[in-house]
Amino acid sequence: MPHGPYRIRCVGLVTLTCLLFSGVPLWAQDYTHDQVSMRTEGVTASHEHHETAGHPLGWEGSVTGIAYSEFNHHLAGMLVLIVGLSELRQVLAIPLWAWTGFLLPGALLTSGFFLLVWSDHDAWPIGSLGFMQTFFGSESEIVQHKSYALLLLVVGAIELLRRLGLIGRAVWATPLPLFAIIGGLMLFGHSHGTHPSADKIAMDHVLMGTMAVAAGSSKLLVDWLRSRSYRPSSRWELLWACLILLIGMQLLIYSE
Repeated sequence: MPHGPYRIRCVGLVTLTCLLFSGVPLWAQDYTHDQVSMRTEGVTASHEHHETAGHPLGWEGSVTGIAYSEFNHHLAGMLVLIVGLSELRQVLAIPLWAWTGFLLPGALLTSGFFLLVWSDHDAWPIGSLGFMQTFFGSESEIVQHKSYALLLLVVGAIELLRRLGLIGRAVWATPLPLFAIIGGLMLFGHSHGTHPSADKIAMDHVLMGTMAVAAGSSKLLVDWLRSRSYRPSSRWELLWACLILLIGMQLLIYSE
């Protein structure tokens, strides 16, 4: 079990990481403006055609909305890659500094905080919708984003406590792969509303959802076999880590 000062340093590292990323959304706002100016006239003309035809695309299909959504996905991709690299390091038993084990909970908590605040421009706490409208309203996309945020925060907190040695039972390893499975299944029904690239986005989500379910299932299998005192093949854990890395890379190249 880690000593007291070591725990404090590790918690401080995770907290500092989350605070640093809390400033990223401000960059995101500038990023969206830059992306708007970089869009081609053809795309803009296409959007204007839809709007003047009496079918406004709204935020989701606007140039600004697309740029902001892409930024969010790319940032999520970087954080998912951190999770995947952290798990790959553990599977391959690569000797690194002890604190690198806290990259995974740090990435999960950062993702959770970011989604909770910045996932939707018109939702609580930064938009016009109130708390109840955001979490219990009719906008399924917003509800799913906030649900992802809460799950990330819970799983990130559990993984942080595990690495601090405050909880050690094998059952506490289950939430991480379960989150991958649940999150993956949620992606099959995740929609970006009225969007000019709705079909492409749906296919991206199906692919990511399939990989997430497969990854979580392989990790659950490994944990279950270990709980039964078996020695599972390292290939299953390697599959888990590699699929997480693939999801991160897909998010990094995500486009609408």
